[in-house]
Amino acid sequence: MNLKYIAVLCSFFFFASSAKELSAQTNEAIQLEISEREFTAGEPIVLKFSGTQNTSILLYCANSYGSTLITPKVENNQLHYTIPTQIATKIGAVNWKLVTENNSLSGTFTVLAQAKPVSMETYVGPPSIAAGGNDYTMLVVIPTDKLGNPLKSTTEVTVKHQFLANETNETVFTKNLIAYQNIYSPIESGRMLLSTECLGLNSKEYTVHVLPAVSTNFEIFAKRSHEYADGNQITTFTTSVLKDEHNNIVSDGSFVTFYITNSDGNLLKTSGMTIKGVATAKMMHPDHSATWSVKASVTGISESNTISLTYKKVMDDFTVAFSENNRNISVGPLKSFMNQLIPDGLQVKLIIYQNKKIIKEYSKESREGSVNFELNSNIFGNGNYDFEITTAGITKTFQGKKLW
Repeated sequence: MNLKYIAVLCSFFFFASSAKELSAQTNEAIQLEISEREFTAGEPIVLKFSGTQNTSILLYCANSYGSTLITPKVENNQLHYTIPTQIATKIGAVNWKLVTENNSLSGTFTVLAQAKPVSMETYVGPPSIAAGGNDYTMLVVIPTDKLGNPLKSTTEVTVKHQFLANETNETVFTKNLIAYQNIYSPIESGRMLLSTECLGLNSKEYTVHVLPAVSTNFEIFAKRSHEYADGNQITTFTTSVLKDEHNNIVSDGSFVTFYITNSDGNLLKTSGMTIKGVATAKMMHPDHSATWSVKASVTGISESNTISLTYKKVMDDFTVAFSENNRNISVGPLKSFMNQLIPDGLQVKLIIYQNKKIIKEYSKESREGSVNFELNSNIFGNGNYDFEITTAGITKTFQGKKLW
């Protein structure tokens, strides 16, 4: 090979090697010129680098909200990177790195919340709790600066609550951006007021209703104008004042069901809701002699004692008259316990048999002490029939009555 060419190649590799070393030295000389690693949200944040004035070197920044590339400006022979507002106003760690091929200069700085809060996000729930000390509501407070950033951890928050004659203050500290307090119910029922304060900033007033706990067992009573089974009068059932285990009267509207078992084993129900702790329900008297066993309950919670009520029959007998070819049946006059006409509405039942088979059943209510049944000839042809008439628990039968 020609010596001239060899000399040229050697010179090329020498200068190329020198240029590479110079480039490495230049990149390695870039350094951060500020010592701060913490900044307050909303203040200008500028990262300054010396060792180069190459404005093509970009700065990559990333926080929990996203990432961006920043173009520098040259000032005082330094590269100045101004952190954009969307990063400089949000608290948290910010990672940065210079975007060059041969340089891995990187770091982290932290944006802190401003020192003074301008608002407090406050949440209280549930808004109603049961008295007795086992139930509680939670109060959560997030004090924030004017940029909406939660204040730093260990910021002091005062929780104030008032109940009846008691006023208390408790101090809690923010942790993981929030402060919270579990507020347990007092023994008595009533209304509790809550508020918070942080560094001189006060929240609005919040209300928590302390409701009575579930009721304990109670007693029931019955009131009636008389004890006759006339199917007309009303028996009124009431409870004692329903209270919880701490002697608080239960909330209005608590539902109480009264269960009535009669002499035939049938179950009747009536119900009422409490007003000032007392529930009231009504039931019409039976229309025949019976004994009732009555018990009440607040479903799944508490129950009452059992009371017994006896209803006497209002009549011993009644008259039945057949007329108009036995096709008109008149029942009555129906007289009650003072020999007065029975109140309207007493049920009278007629069952008609032929050849020991039921042909038809009728049921009517008394009017002015009597009931009339008309037997249509198109339904009941001429012939012999058996009749069974029942009212007020008394049954009368008539065999072989002829219709024509």
